[in-house]
Amino acid sequence: MLLLDGFWPGLAGAGALGLVIGGLAGWPDRYGVPLGLFVLAGLLAAAALAEAVPGVPGLWLETAALILPPYLAGCTIGALGRRLAARG
Repeated sequence: MLLLDGFWPGLAGAGALGLVIGGLAGWPDRYGVPLGLFVLAGLLAAAALAEAVPGVPGLWLETAALILPPYLAGCTIGALGRRLAARG
């Protein structure tokens, strides 16, 4: 909860940046990259929950594990919005 309290501006910024990048880039032709990013997010979250890295590098790992999912969600929503706008 302390990370959420301290990093909420970063989380909001990551989500907004994801919306913009997803809207500009659109949905990828190949699904390997998004799948790899979602697997990376899961591995980061598992490493953060296991507290595998101590100290300041552990804080960086936990921050990356916390900020990557809102960014990916923003990218997904932005890409879907672009796809829906292109249909109309």
